[in-house]
Amino acid sequence: MTMITRRRLHRLTQATLLTLAAQAGSMGLMSTAHADASPARIIVGFPAGGGFDAVARMLADKLRVELKRPVMVENRPGAGGRLAMETLKAAPRDGSVVMLGPEALVSLYPYTMRKLNYDPAKDLTPIGTVSEFPFTFITGTNPAVKSLAEYVAWAQKNSDKANYGVPARGSQHHFFGILLGKTIGIKMEDIPYQGSAPMLVGVMGGQISAGIDVLGSSLEQHRAGKTRVVAVSSPQRVPQLPDVPTFAELGYPDITGMGFNALYAPSGVSKEVVTTWSNALMKVMADPSVRDQLMQQGSIPVGKGPEDLAERGRKAAMRWAPIIKESGFVGD
Repeated sequence: MTMITRRRLHRLTQATLLTLAAQAGSMGLMSTAHADASPARIIVGFPAGGGFDAVARMLADKLRVELKRPVMVENRPGAGGRLAMETLKAAPRDGSVVMLGPEALVSLYPYTMRKLNYDPAKDLTPIGTVSEFPFTFITGTNPAVKSLAEYVAWAQKNSDKANYGVPARGSQHHFFGILLGKTIGIKMEDIPYQGSAPMLVGVMGGQISAGIDVLGSSLEQHRAGKTRVVAVSSPQRVPQLPDVPTFAELGYPDITGMGFNALYAPSGVSKEVVTTWSNALMKVMADPSVRDQLMQQGSIPVGKGPEDLAERGRKAAMRWAPIIKESGFVGD
């Protein structure tokens, strides 16, 4: 048997160690790649099939490319998005979970709810604003008016019949109605419904004199001629309804404002996490197909980062807090 010299044994040992080290490094890279490819979740506080869900799924489809990882939508419906906050608060702080949330999380609920399961300042980390949307004032068959001026003239003569439907009490819709009534000198009664669809049926059937909704829910029936959008709350006319004037240009500058939806991370995430998600969102929002889809859904694409979102939330809270307080409304 040939004896292995000490020098040759040393060379063989070095080669073996280098091979093992390379294999270990390769396994480490595979492990890292696997970790980076682990699914991320977008929490949505509304049911599957709705408008918020549609936006979330569109974003998830595009974000998976920018983030280079699967992105799933998880629906946690209930209480206008507040139940989803429980999921977000309990989520890991590693960037694997974010939430698509409505403006109401920061501008309404802190002032309308007796008990709130979160603190916007402490439990939400802004990532970026996705889109904004105006509110619409809708008339139907009783009275069969064709403009806001005609409705106001009718309401001032028929104050006992001047009411407005809303998809939910304690929403922006509700408080826009309070603003309108105050502006025209009438205490208009709000009629709450369980969502936009039954409220629009009430307008079409003449059970209520008017309705207030978001643009996306108003478009179909307006275009079909079953209802009429006579004013929008946006600062300028919207591309989806270029012939419909704003409240401001009709002489009601105080009835101006936009809702918005946005991505939030849980508190305690790193700046790197926020930057990663925000940069990915900006790239997605620059996609013409994404912007077109949002426009078709009745929204105005925004696509701005955490600073914009934080400022929007601050301004929205400042706007609605005194109006809510003056109204005396308190939710459950």
